[in-house]
Amino acid sequence: MTTTGEEHTAAGTGPWWWVRWRSAVLDAGLAGVSAAECGIEGVPFAHDAGLPVPVGVAFGVLAGLTLLLRRKWPIAVVLVSIAITPAQMGFVMGLVGLYTLAASELPRRIIGALAAMSFAGMLIVTFVRAHQGVVRGDVAMGDWFVPFISLTTALGMTAPPVLLGLYVGARRRLMESLRERADSLERELQLLAERAEERAQWARNEERTRIAREMHDVVAHRVSLMVVHAAALQAVARKDPEKAVRNAALVGDMGRQALTELREMLGVLRTEEGLDSRVQPMPLAAVAVAAAAAASRVADSVALDGPSLAELDELIGQSAAAGMVVDLSVEGDSPGYVAEVEQTAYRVVQEALTNVHKHAAGAKTHVRLAHRVSEIAMQVENECPPEPGAASSVHLPSGGNGLLGMKERVSALGGVFVSGPTDAGGFRVSAVIPAGG
Repeated sequence: MTTTGEEHTAAGTGPWWWVRWRSAVLDAGLAGVSAAECGIEGVPFAHDAGLPVPVGVAFGVLAGLTLLLRRKWPIAVVLVSIAITPAQMGFVMGLVGLYTLAASELPRRIIGALAAMSFAGMLIVTFVRAHQGVVRGDVAMGDWFVPFISLTTALGMTAPPVLLGLYVGARRRLMESLRERADSLERELQLLAERAEERAQWARNEERTRIAREMHDVVAHRVSLMVVHAAALQAVARKDPEKAVRNAALVGDMGRQALTELREMLGVLRTEEGLDSRVQPMPLAAVAVAAAAAASRVADSVALDGPSLAELDELIGQSAAAGMVVDLSVEGDSPGYVAEVEQTAYRVVQEALTNVHKHAAGAKTHVRLAHRVSEIAMQVENECPPEPGAASSVHLPSGGNGLLGMKERVSALGGVFVSGPTDAGGFRVSAVIPAGG
């Protein structure tokens, strides 16, 4: 089957080779007109050929019905029209057949060859008939009339349908290419939207992990200090009421600080959940972009509201107030770091001190901070605890996520994190973070 470019629907509803019933009805109507024309023209053909009139009419009708196959075999239709041209039949068939042939997706050389054959056949037949008319005296014209009428008729019967078919075929192919391009762009947009959604989901997961680390640091450090102070409060409540009052005040201050930091982070999360609920009716790509932007806003909010190295003295003072002996040494002057670097450095020291409270209560701790040209280095090292059972006396739970969280924080900024026991029986936490984050 040779497609004409008219039907490209994958699933058709028409009979046989027609995709649609509308196309079948149109072709049937054209074939009926062609059959009627050829049947009428079969009468003079029968007289000229010496055949019975019914034979000539039947031959014309059968030849005209060939037009029914124009969509499936356009070459055959054109060849039949050329074959019956000497009998002066098939003018409708020739016009429609050439149009269908030119509008099809056949190679141009085949279309050109068949159009030339049709033109030559029409030119010869018209020339012979016109010359016979002049010889018989039916037409009283000059010598110029025969070639003129022959050439005009041949051009009129071949050029218009071929040119119209070429135009319609080119237009169909252009529309198909545009439709395919639009489908391709739609698939690309869908793919981009899916990738944007994946990136947004990845960003949301990263921020959930980051906020979980923040909440772990806040809860673990503050609550650990509160438990240590509560244990001290219980021990000195009767012996030293004034110290008990001070410890109770410290516990209250730390509890309020922990609640304030937790409330700030939960407030950020609650705000972003409200934003997410408002963008749900948006298209997929817009939801993905909005989700990524929301995750970025969460990161900015957490980074801006987080602690800095300026609060390091206060952090160490809280541990000292809980009974820990802390030695702080700072090398160099701070050049001023980005918020993420300062917050990560603070959290590393904070989590390291928290681990000392949990696992080495009473051990002397050394905190070293070095400001270098392109990086900041920190080290928290505790000595061997004087009483190995002291860590368990206050019953501080450990989830095992502290060191992992510190390593993730430092690695996210391109830094290096190392932790492990020392030869003297203590524990050391070291980190180096690029100054630019």
